[in-house]
Amino acid sequence: MAVCVISAGSFCVACASSMAIFTEKAMAEEFHVSHELTILSVSLFVLGFGVGPLIMGPFSEVYGRTIIYRISYILLVLLSLPVVFAPNLAVSLVFRFLLGTAGASFLSVAGGSVADMFPASQVGTPMAVYTICPFLGPVFGPLLGGFINQNLYWRWTYRILIIWTAFQLVAIFLFVPESYAPVLLQRKARKLRKDTGDPTYWAPLDRHDIPLTRSLLLSCYVPFKLLMFDRMALLLDIWDALLLGILYLMFQAFPIIFEDGHHFDVQTTGLTFLGIGLGMGIGLATQPFWNRLAVWEAAKHGGKAPPESLLIMGQVGGVLVPLSLYWFAFTTYPRVHWVVPILASVPFGTGVFFVFTATFTYLVTAYRPIAASAMAANSAMRSAFAAAFPLFAGAMYNRLGPVGATALLAGLTTVMAPLPFVFYRMGPRLRAGSRFAV
Repeated sequence: MAVCVISAGSFCVACASSMAIFTEKAMAEEFHVSHELTILSVSLFVLGFGVGPLIMGPFSEVYGRTIIYRISYILLVLLSLPVVFAPNLAVSLVFRFLLGTAGASFLSVAGGSVADMFPASQVGTPMAVYTICPFLGPVFGPLLGGFINQNLYWRWTYRILIIWTAFQLVAIFLFVPESYAPVLLQRKARKLRKDTGDPTYWAPLDRHDIPLTRSLLLSCYVPFKLLMFDRMALLLDIWDALLLGILYLMFQAFPIIFEDGHHFDVQTTGLTFLGIGLGMGIGLATQPFWNRLAVWEAAKHGGKAPPESLLIMGQVGGVLVPLSLYWFAFTTYPRVHWVVPILASVPFGTGVFFVFTATFTYLVTAYRPIAASAMAANSAMRSAFAAAFPLFAGAMYNRLGPVGATALLAGLTTVMAPLPFVFYRMGPRLRAGSRFAV
């Protein structure tokens, strides 16, 4: 139940990032600004995803996971109100950024909760369920937003989000217990001191000598130090960032392809994202196969598989993504039936899921001593790309056309596709020479 609620919380936050897509034109008309400025409502929200983990990580290691979730969702409810009643675009954009920062805990801390509750031999499937939610969320956001904006006033998008987050907040209070072992041990020691009157019961966290301000500084410093001095982490993070940037760019590209090219209305255009969602679902359905492969790899290496075995899934994803984008690119002509490019987006969703799952688990495993910082660096870079790509999507598609622009993206992913194959072979040597990796 806890994993389901945490995953639903991640899905809700990720949905909130992209539901704003179909509000952009109405906001531009009401606030008398250009459409390019209203795209920032998505970009700034996603940029908050990169800032949030740097703040939430240290707090979660001192105060636990649950308090972070509760405060995050309380803030998500309260900070949504200024967006609903925004008198101008500036107010809306500022609070969209703050909403992204508040919701980022479910994209950074939540994975730790799942790992807390299951042993390593059983964590694969629940972690896969959690991992897919932050990527399914942006896909379903336009679908929900399309139906809302086709039939209701644009501000109803945010009103419905408030209702959703309020229900999610109640579920967090009811069904998500604290799972972080040091905090549980601290509570146990406090209870023993109270019940027995013996002041000698203390937990390690009671003697936490590092000031919180220093922890915050380290959480901002170490991730960027990792990117500067470790080429393997940098390249894997760039690969992830490129794919998430392309995913968010699609939110601007699909309306151009399907509204302008195939004359879809808003809600039907939202439905076109189901192809990517279906692909991610197919990727999740293959998890039993990857679990068996992990057992086989461990047996082959004497009971403990090297971290590089995790990149096999990334190899499959690295091939699927460019192939699907080339297929998508050359079927975006209006004369080609609309179902063909939607079918082309299915393997893209599967490939993206495989790449993210492989790289996330590899980074956490290979950089275990600084796993939180490794994921914070990955999150910061992904968020920067995801925030930037939608801003130039319209200009790129207008200048190059849907075929040329999508083929360019396919070419970029082709360049990155060899990474999991290279690191599968060279990973042990690169880790041996790294100051951060195990």
